[in-house]
Amino acid sequence: MSHSRQKLVIGNWKMNGGYRSAQALLQPLVTAGVSAVVAPPFVYLSESARQLAGSSVSLAAQDVAAEAGYGAFTGEVSARMLAEAGVRYVIVGHSERRQYYGETDAQVAEKSLRTVEEGMIPVICVGETLAQREAGQAFAVVSAQLMAIADCCGVDFLAGAVVAYEPVWAIGTGRTATPDDAQAMHAHLRGVIAGRNPGIAAGLRILYGGSVKADNAASLFAMPDIDGALVGGASLLANDFLAICRAAGL
Repeated sequence: MSHSRQKLVIGNWKMNGGYRSAQALLQPLVTAGVSAVVAPPFVYLSESARQLAGSSVSLAAQDVAAEAGYGAFTGEVSARMLAEAGVRYVIVGHSERRQYYGETDAQVAEKSLRTVEEGMIPVICVGETLAQREAGQAFAVVSAQLMAIADCCGVDFLAGAVVAYEPVWAIGTGRTATPDDAQAMHAHLRGVIAGRNPGIAAGLRILYGGSVKADNAASLFAMPDIDGALVGGASLLANDFLAICRAAGL
């Protein structure tokens, strides 16, 4: 039933880019008319929204505060502010946030809730480390991360969300995840959700976030349970990112 799920490609710029390079990266996407999503750093969101106005490129934020509305939380950016800035998707629980900043499943659930409360779509990241994979815990770890969201928010919550699987073990380690590796995990995650609600599982878009590049995108997207990509480094190269979008039929 994969044909019924619209592919989605999100470019996560992480802590990269300057004012001019951000503009230069967006212009080819607008010109090409692709239906993609880009996640610039917070400081470029408003300017990017202006540049993308009227185009088929949507805006994502790389993170969001777990706290609602407004308040005395220095350095935080709330979901309400992001929505006002024109953001449509919010990346939550990225492996780097979990690894470097100690984000917990509970915090990721809170951030996901705040995102939906303000009318945006959370992109919920899950993934296992090399140690966890080598210990044979990959499926258990990733299932637990996803089910923490379902347990907190209810499985129906996932009808308004996107999931991104990041094989942390294959990012920057020299190890590679094959399309079959990725498909196995995506199928497992969909199966876990199907145990609670088959309809939501069938419609849930599960993106792959493991070093997707122009030359491996097509083989990944051919897999029945891979519904697109969360792209890191390649999203900083307009031509590479466009090639990935075209491989997804966008």
